[in-house]
Amino acid sequence: MRSVLIFLTLAAVAAPATAQVGPPTSQRTCSANRQLVMREGAVVLDTGPSTYARFVRSGAECTVDQFPEPAWVPSSNNPQCFIGYRCRDGSDDF
Repeated sequence: MRSVLIFLTLAAVAAPATAQVGPPTSQRTCSANRQLVMREGAVVLDTGPSTYARFVRSGAECTVDQFPEPAWVPSSNNPQCFIGYRCRDGSDDF
């Protein structure tokens, strides 16, 4: 019984950690893609065949050693839709 309880607890904790990716950005309008990023703050989106990327609303969603870089994705109505930002690693140079 104890091992079952431990297994269920671990399964419940691990389940929310899996990323859920919706339809490709090219199947949504530019504004729908942008609104998704703005609403969620940070999302992983399908940007092409077997291609996924994390997009953020602002630099607040990046780690301390990263900076926000503007990001564009293909959408159903715009081949270069500004969606928000991607977190890029900062330079090690001081």
